[in-house]
Order: sequence, then C-alpha cells, then structure tokens
Amino acid sequence: MNIGILFTVNEYSVDPASLARKMEALGFESLWIPEHAIIPVHTSTPLPESPQGQGQIPEVYSHICDPFVAMSLAAAVTTRLKLATGVMLVPERNPIVAAKEIATLDYFSGGRVMLGIGAGWLKEESEILGVDFAHRWSQTKEYIASMRELWTKPEPSFHGKYVNFPPVRMYPKPAQVGGPPILIGSKDKSALRWVA
Repeated sequence: MNIGILFTVNEYSVDPASLARKMEALGFESLWIPEHAIIPVHTSTPLPESPQGQGQIPEVYSHICDPFVAMSLAAAVTTRLKLATGVMLVPERNPIVAAKEIATLDYFSGGRVMLGIGAGWLKEESEILGVDFAHRWSQTKEYIASMRELWTKPEPSFHGKYVNFPPVRMYPKPAQVGGPPILIGSKDKSALRWVA
C-alpha cells in the first residue's frame, strides 16, 4: 500500500523541503500540495465541505503557498518521493506557462510529478483569475489538451475556444512520456462522467 500526505504548506508551517525529506525517510509515497492563489475578502460562495454549504472560508485558505514552488523545494531534497498537486485549479492558470512549469519540474525530478486537478469551486476567486466559471470544466478540459500537445510534440499548435497558439517549441519535455498522470479531484455531480 502506498500512502501520501496532503499538506497545506504556508508561512507558519514546516517548510516543504524539511517535510519532504522527513516523509521520504519514513517511507511515504507522495506529498500533495493544494492550491488557492487568492481568497477574495468578500464572497457569497459557500464552503463546499460544510454542512449544507453554509460555512465561512477558513483563514488558512488565504495562506496556501504556490504548489509548484513547494514541490520544487521538495524535489530538490528527495529522490523517490512523488510530488503532487491536491488539487491544481487548472483554469486559473495560463496553460502554456503551467505546461512549462510542470514539464520542467517533472524533468528535473526524474518523472515524480502527479497532477491532481480541479476546476475550482470559489466563483469569486475564479472570476478574478479570468475563468469562464459557468464552463470551467470545458475550459479545464481544453487547457489540459493544450498542455498535452506541448508535452508530446516537437512543434505543437493548438486552436480551441480558450487556447490558441501557432506552432511553437517548448522544452524540456516531461520525463514521463505523455506528461504526468492526471487525477480528477471534484465534488461535482458530473465528475464520474468526465472520468469515464
């Protein structure tokens, strides 16, 4: 059995390098880092984990560090520990820049990256970051498809509703052929249909 830990790294927690080093020494399989780039001060979106969706967003959500920076620190001090997003809010990131960051981290970590992905539940955060919130899963699907093109082709191009680019070159390619494994993390009622 493989066991991983999801940990919210922030400015008052253990640093990701120390955590990863200890996890690897203890035999853990993976470190999962969540993502929220920002938390708007005023929101009307209820917290999905609370009973009847009535809860306030905890302060710790606004202190979550960038997952790729944390994963890079962890990769630098380990050799076997897998590094994962838990979850990456795909439509909140530029897909070309994200593909480059992910490919670079996967390459230099020796193929240890896994992507837990989601489309976001906090409407106000998503809209500030340019997400088409009503169609965020369609946007996510297209972003991932464009990333796969960048990861797998020598001169990829992509033409969709949300992502458009002519033939480009992007290196390094991920160490894992086709790119890191992608796992969907969602409480949306349609999530199982998307996986199928």
